[in-house]
Amino acid sequence: MQRRAAVTGLSYMRRCSASTGLHYNLISEHQIRPWTQHKVALASDKRSFSSSPFWCKKKDKTKATSGADSGKPLPKVGASSEDPHDFSQLHDGIAAALSRLRDELSKMRVGGRFNTASIESLRVQLNKSSKQSIKLGDLAQVVPKGGRMVTILASDEDHVKPIRSSIISSNLSLTPQADPHNSLQLNVTIPPPTKESRDQTIALAKAAMEKAAGAVRDSRSAVHKRLQDLQKKKIARPDDVRKAQEQMEKLAEKGQKEVKELFEATRKAMERA
Repeated sequence: MQRRAAVTGLSYMRRCSASTGLHYNLISEHQIRPWTQHKVALASDKRSFSSSPFWCKKKDKTKATSGADSGKPLPKVGASSEDPHDFSQLHDGIAAALSRLRDELSKMRVGGRFNTASIESLRVQLNKSSKQSIKLGDLAQVVPKGGRMVTILASDEDHVKPIRSSIISSNLSLTPQADPHNSLQLNVTIPPPTKESRDQTIALAKAAMEKAAGAVRDSRSAVHKRLQDLQKKKIARPDDVRKAQEQMEKLAEKGQKEVKELFEATRKAMERA
């Protein structure tokens, strides 16, 4: 049957050549070797991979590769320590609260000297039609000239007027004046602190202290909740949880004490000014 199929195919190709005028390099049926007859008969049934229709090809799965396959570790969600004596969360919370408090207190007027950071942190709106604002420290250099004078050197003359407007509209109670010899310079005279301004600054410092104390309490509450969950799920022994809670209270009290000490030091410096 294989030889008959091969011969039939060759006869059909001869008839097509005669009717269409196309010439094929054909071989006679006697020239077909027995071991090649099977290949000739099945050649028309084979189809190369490259000739497959595009809609039959498999989709590229590389775009849907997960984060684990891309080599990047996936973030841990909801991971918490099962060690009741792990207080890293509380330590980090207290350290962050103290750092923010120091930063806020440093921007206030302490000891009769004006901190230039309070001017540098102001936002300047260069274009009134746009809500975008830029930090003043990125537009000008603020240079202290003694305890009662600050010089502001703008990088562009077009920035001088917006910078002046930003300082006047702030709560610093400052009025910058244009320098008669330099169009890029503004001179700011720092008035001596009055009782009213001193009390206002102390009130701001107290508000910053209360905010930091609240952050310490929040960190303590998070650790306390974790310890309760460890005990409820019987992951830690009740005795270990009790000891951990005692240590947690000591750390929280120490953090609150440091917050109050920072405020008291600032308050005393302001009262002496």
